[in-house]
Amino acid sequence: MAIAVLAAAPRVFEAAKPEPQAADAQHKVDFSAEVLPVFEKNCAQCHGAKMQMAGLRLDAKATALKVVVAGKAEESLLYRRITGAGNQPRMPMGGKPLDPAQIATIKTWIDQGAEWPDGVGAQIAEVKKHWAFIPPKRPPLPTVSDNKWAANPIDAFVLAKLDQEKLTPSSEADRITELRRLSLDLIGLPPTPEEVDAFV
Repeated sequence: MAIAVLAAAPRVFEAAKPEPQAADAQHKVDFSAEVLPVFEKNCAQCHGAKMQMAGLRLDAKATALKVVVAGKAEESLLYRRITGAGNQPRMPMGGKPLDPAQIATIKTWIDQGAEWPDGVGAQIAEVKKHWAFIPPKRPPLPTVSDNKWAANPIDAFVLAKLDQEKLTPSSEADRITELRRLSLDLIGLPPTPEEVDAFV
């Protein structure tokens, strides 16, 4: 009988274990003490100094607040991802979900305005997308002194620089000079007399 009671005891204690309590909305969440440690412990592996999946760092104010709608936790991407809302993978990806108390604290922090004191967390400049992932855009043509001289868009930029330096373009080269320049540029040799005659 005693053995049966002792065997059942752990289950009794386990059943009596209290569930994590939701954060008190009246309590002002201390970001440095209550929120940042959760980010550093659970999120920094994928969103920290060594790796920034989706370009996000959760240990730095400059990027972390981009996934937060201050005062509206339910609309914040951060809160939606740690709760698994919207049929998206729950974060931390591949790791143990945050416990209800941690989630409640983050929710309260966001609802209270998502205050992140300056100087707290990693100090980084704004993360810029690598140039290789930025689609090229054609720049606007500059205003030049002689639109007739600019036969193509490249000419416009050349003339704009000349205008800036208060220089005038050289006169157009004759056909022999043009061929000589072209031949030297392409094969490193001047054109033959026959080639000059044919070109002229």
